[in-house]
Amino acid sequence: MVAPLESPFSRARIAPSLWDPVIRISHWGLALVVLCNAILTEGGSTLHVLAGWIGIGLLALRLLWGIIGPQEARFSAFPPNPMAALRHLRQLAQGRPDEYGSHNPAGAMMAYVLWALLAVVIATGLVMTGGRTPMQVAADQAAVASGDWSALVKPGETGDDEGENEGWKDAAEEVHEVAANLILFLVLLHVAGVALESRAMGRNLVRPMLTGSDKDRRK
Repeated sequence: MVAPLESPFSRARIAPSLWDPVIRISHWGLALVVLCNAILTEGGSTLHVLAGWIGIGLLALRLLWGIIGPQEARFSAFPPNPMAALRHLRQLAQGRPDEYGSHNPAGAMMAYVLWALLAVVIATGLVMTGGRTPMQVAADQAAVASGDWSALVKPGETGDDEGENEGWKDAAEEVHEVAANLILFLVLLHVAGVALESRAMGRNLVRPMLTGSDKDRRK
């Protein structure tokens, strides 16, 4: 009998410690950033911009860790594979999903899509704020509150430049909102998928992302 072709997914090691601190911190940190900017802060506020800059750091950290981190954290352990993702979803519907040492194929696709959308949200947010830091935004808002509107005018900027910039910012805002709403929708799908897979496997899949280890798997 011919042995099945080996894939990066099948080679993934099922490790006692599933998720290292960098993965856990970036995962929950980005989740808090999304929740904070979707529900708790007002768009354009200092806190909203601050959360966005924190998101830049966390996303950059996770992407870097996907190159230099341990085996289960590296992109090579969970390459994007739509067909494998569909196959995994079919197994999940049948109640018999395979286990993986890193992200399963469906989870991998979700991670890549969410990272791409986060990058879009961050990039458009930078366009909308002109790349200003939270400190600059706070200073500008304080100046405007005191009646000094000149803080919003960049040195050397003409009326035509201002109009062109506003056009870019309006377009960025549209993309920003669509991408942010897509993230919220996909997060709900992600949570539902984790719940279904936890039930199908008979173990808690959230615990490893909280503690770094999966006691249920080692029983």
